[in-house]
Amino acid sequence: MIRYAYQGTGFEGWEERLQALPPALCSALLRDMIRIRVIEEEIERRYHQDQMKTPIHLVIGQEASSVGFCAALTREDLLYSGHRTHGAYLAKGGDLRGMLCEMHCRINGCAGSRGGSMHLIDKRAGMAGTSAIVGGAVPIAAGAALSLKLRGSDRVAAVFLGDAATEEGVVSETLNFAALKRLPMIFVCENNFYSVQSPLATRQPARDLHRWAAEHGVASVQVDGTNVLAAREAALAAVERARSGGGPSFIEARLYRFRAHGGAGDDSKTGYRDLEELHQWETVDPIRTYFDFLSRTQLADDRQRDAMYQAAMKEVADAFEFALASPNPEQKDLYTHVYSD
Repeated sequence: MIRYAYQGTGFEGWEERLQALPPALCSALLRDMIRIRVIEEEIERRYHQDQMKTPIHLVIGQEASSVGFCAALTREDLLYSGHRTHGAYLAKGGDLRGMLCEMHCRINGCAGSRGGSMHLIDKRAGMAGTSAIVGGAVPIAAGAALSLKLRGSDRVAAVFLGDAATEEGVVSETLNFAALKRLPMIFVCENNFYSVQSPLATRQPARDLHRWAAEHGVASVQVDGTNVLAAREAALAAVERARSGGGPSFIEARLYRFRAHGGAGDDSKTGYRDLEELHQWETVDPIRTYFDFLSRTQLADDRQRDAMYQAAMKEVADAFEFALASPNPEQKDLYTHVYSD
């Protein structure tokens, strides 16, 4: 039984809007999604080797949200995230070598081997913090947004959260506080309909999450999370609102994860979701549908797409080689970054 059917419209009606975009940007969005997919698939392929000393939460199927939203941010803007971090980190400009070193618990990881997959932090890329606690990064992002406002900065603070985070009281409280203080903050809710193996319908009353957020006084919108251009367009409007003093925004991106909640492979056969539902969403794979759209409008072809895949595969092979050859932490590093009164 298909519980959550795809209800978007894909790229229908986007031809005219596409004409206003630079071809280089259109190509870059495709390249960045392909890059994340290739990286994630290689992480998944190697995970059983037990060299990566961290739990993982793959974003395969959700690349359009990461890439489309982060395309609207500058490197100086601050980004926070929950446990599904890879897509946001890479799309924000994070260093692949640093990420893989972090996942292999090597000293030159982006967080010095202290974070792993679920706690990627890299100030150079504006990846300011992540938290494995559901909803845990949301109030931290609000604190950063308040700081930016008090300092008169035109930077924004954004946070990626899942549908399950909207069930946490702190998220409601943060929406209220952000609206009250007109914070330069953006909530990006990646609604993939499942929390671990619990469907949305068993956790929440029937409602649209963006309308729920709007009841807190926050400008809210729902977008097709498989459409990278729609994600970018919504993000641009939210960023402009934040920079101009218009206050916070909430973007609900409806999408689907193709793999298990955590780890490698798919867990659908446990019965919490129907394989038919997964297969239907796979027909609107965000990379394939975007490439098909660019191909129809003569902005991409098979040769260009294949070159993007080859470049990504070469990059990820080099990054894994670098990570595996990198040094482990030493005992003398144990108390680095540790503070006490």
